[in-house]
Amino acid sequence: MEECWQHPYREFQYIAMDYLDKKKKEFRPEDFSKLKELAQTKSWWDSIDQLDRIIGEITFHYPETKDFMRQWSLDEDFWLRRIAIDHQLIRKELTDTDLLAEVICNNFGQTEFFITKAFGWSLRNYSKVNPDWVRDLLITMLVK
Repeated sequence: MEECWQHPYREFQYIAMDYLDKKKKEFRPEDFSKLKELAQTKSWWDSIDQLDRIIGEITFHYPETKDFMRQWSLDEDFWLRRIAIDHQLIRKELTDTDLLAEVICNNFGQTEFFITKAFGWSLRNYSKVNPDWVRDLLITMLVK
C-alpha cells in the first residue's frame, strides 16, 4: 500500500485507496495518525474524498475519534478541514449534527474552494434528511 501511495503515477494511489476502502471496517482509532499522514501526502480532492469515507467509518464506530475531527476542523491544512466537514456524508439520519455544525462553523467565512465545496456537499446531503436543520444552521451562521 505504501509503495502504491508513494508511486509517481496517480493511478497507483487509486489502487491504494481501493485497498484501504476494502479494509475500512478493520481500522481502529490508533490508525488515525497513519490516515492523517496519507491525507497530507500527495493530497488532492479525489484521495481526500475517499479518505473522508474511511475516516467517517471509524468515527461512526468509535465516537471517541470525533475529537480528531474537531481538531482537524481547525487545522492549518485545508485538506484535513475538508475531511472534518465531509466525513459524515453517507450517515443520513445518523449524522451527528452537533459535530457537523461545529466543524462547519469553525470554517465559516473561508474562501478556499475545496472548503466551500465541502460545506455545500455536506449541507446538501443532510438537507435531504433534515432540511429544517440545515436552514436553521445557515440562518444562525449568517446572523452572527
